[in-house]
Amino acid sequence: MKTSFKTEMIANKFEAYNDILEQTLGFRFVFQTFLSNPKITRVLDYGCGPGKVSYRLAKKTGVHVLAVDESKEMINIASKKRSHPNINYHLIKNDNLSFLKDNSVDGAMACYVFINTEKKEQILRMMKEIYRVLAPHSPFVILDTNPDSTGIEFSTFRNGIKGKTYMSGEARQEWLHINDQEDLVLHDFHWPKSVYEELLTEAGFQEIEQLEPTLKDIPEDELKIIQEKHHDHHWKSEWEFPPFVIYKSIKLVK
Repeated sequence: MKTSFKTEMIANKFEAYNDILEQTLGFRFVFQTFLSNPKITRVLDYGCGPGKVSYRLAKKTGVHVLAVDESKEMINIASKKRSHPNINYHLIKNDNLSFLKDNSVDGAMACYVFINTEKKEQILRMMKEIYRVLAPHSPFVILDTNPDSTGIEFSTFRNGIKGKTYMSGEARQEWLHINDQEDLVLHDFHWPKSVYEELLTEAGFQEIEQLEPTLKDIPEDELKIIQEKHHDHHWKSEWEFPPFVIYKSIKLVK
C-alpha cells in the first residue's frame, strides 16, 4: 500500500506539517543548484505537493516554476495558498509531462517523490520524462529521505522501524510529527542509494553527485537565525545523522 495524497485528509495534514528540517537540510541545497547558474530561468518541480517548495524557490530566485502533481487536492491547496506570478501549477496524469516540449526547461527537481513510488520501472519512467523536457546541460536534483538513516528519530519525523533491515523496494512507514495532532503516517518505499544512481544513469543523466548534509554543514550564523525564528523547535539526531540524501545530475549532449 502506498500513501494516496489524492485524499483530502492526507493532503490537509501534510500541509500542516512543519518542514523546518526539510528547509534546513534539504531545500537550501536544492536551491543552491539553481541559484549558482543565472542561465536557469525555467524550473520544473515534479511532484510539487502543496506548493511550499515551488513558492520558496520562486520568491528566493525569481525563476519561473512549472509545478506539477497528480493529486488534485494538492494542486488546489497550492493554487489557493501559494499563488505566485512566477508559478504555474499543473495537474498531470500517469507521470506524463505532455504539455511540455522536449528540451524546454532549464532545471528540474523532485522532492520526496521517489520514496512514494512503488516500482523501479515507474521511477525510471518519471526520470526519462524529466530527462526529455530538460534542455541540454541542465541540472536535475532529487531530494529524498536517506535510506541509511532508517529508524532514527529526527526532530520532525522518523522513517522506518529502528533495527529493521529493509529490502530494496520494501514498504516502509514514515511518521511525520505534527504539532497538536497525531502523527501523519505515510506509506513509503525503501530505495537504497545504489538504485538512484542506477536509474539516473539508465535515464541518461551524467555527473551524478551525492550530498548527505547534517546540521554541522550549516554555517553557525545561519543556524542561529533559524533557531531564533523557530525558538520552540529542538533539534535531535540531525546533528549526527543525515536525514536526507540529495542527488545532483546533469543532462549532457550525447
